[in-house]
Amino acid sequence: MTIHRILLVDDHEVVRLGLKSLLNRHTKFQVVAEAKTGSEAVAKVDQYNPDIVIMDIRLPGGSGIEACEEITEKYPETRVIMLTSYAEDEMLFSSIRAGASGYVLKQVGNDELVDKIEAVGRGEAILDPAVTQRVFKEVRKAAREEEASAFSDLTDQEKHVLIHVSEGKTNREIAKTLYLGEGTVRNYVSSILSKLDVSNRAEAAAYAVRHNLRNHLVHLTKD
Repeated sequence: MTIHRILLVDDHEVVRLGLKSLLNRHTKFQVVAEAKTGSEAVAKVDQYNPDIVIMDIRLPGGSGIEACEEITEKYPETRVIMLTSYAEDEMLFSSIRAGASGYVLKQVGNDELVDKIEAVGRGEAILDPAVTQRVFKEVRKAAREEEASAFSDLTDQEKHVLIHVSEGKTNREIAKTLYLGEGTVRNYVSSILSKLDVSNRAEAAAYAVRHNLRNHLVHLTKD
């Protein structure tokens, strides 16, 4: 049986005692050390080499996020779970950027917390259900911004021409579909190749698929 060595980091002794009492009921966990500050947490990781650090975000003398970043950079095999009372977006995304493997609210039930710690111990990344939807929303937003950036130099008409190019249509077929002259389509295609810095229609088509032009046009229409 794998035993996960755990470091508890919280400036409130009663919180550490509660967590330690909970975890000591399970033979799969071993609380090897405790810390009250971020700097102390980093030092204890140096000393005890825990598998998992369970850490509050708000700590005296520096945030748990800063300590998380330092720990995950120095010890990439050590996983950090942020256990906090705060469901604020900025703290959530800062924790993820800092390398945290989990973000759990302190309102979580005991059994659920144990399950989440086990999941992190198996190498999974976990989020509290209360913040999961916000993460997906942010990811979708970032994806849309990336898609828009990929085609920012193209006019709307050029984007529509490009989507037909990506479908393998000839200039004549595109002209018929978009009610344009064939020479006009030829000019659009030439402009597209230049703006995307690609050599031919095949490369332009691959670019369109790689950067999800079809999804971008759907969102553009909705907006």
